[in-house]
Amino acid sequence: MDDAIQILVIHGPNLNLLGKREPSVYGNQTLDSVNLGLKQLAEKLHVRCDFYQSNVEGHIVDAVQQALGTYQGILINPAAYTHTSVAIRDAIAAVNLPTVEAHLSNIHCREAFRHHSYIAPVAIGQISGFGAESYFLGLQALVSYLRSQ
Repeated sequence: MDDAIQILVIHGPNLNLLGKREPSVYGNQTLDSVNLGLKQLAEKLHVRCDFYQSNVEGHIVDAVQQALGTYQGILINPAAYTHTSVAIRDAIAAVNLPTVEAHLSNIHCREAFRHHSYIAPVAIGQISGFGAESYFLGLQALVSYLRSQ
């Protein structure tokens, strides 16, 4: 495994309830099954992923800041904080690590308040609307980006 590329995967609020919370919107997969799929994909890509989930905005800010010096990129689903958190946006900008924003649902086809992302302007890309596949596509895109640098 190429230990040079390490990715931090951050899951925001309520994602610990995947599989139970609004399955018609977020699907039936649990967070553990998403993480397992990401771990398997990471092995195929010869990279390492570590996983973090929090319902607390400040803890996510701390995780982003602590990524500096350990990880080469961040894959984040900030969930509801996408639309509200200048603090997470500023932390991503401060560490200046390539970041991909992923969402299970298509945030642009939902309620109007979900259409704006504070994270997108400081991310290298955003993938939404493909269920758990959004995470897998995001990981592939992030690794491809990192290898091209």
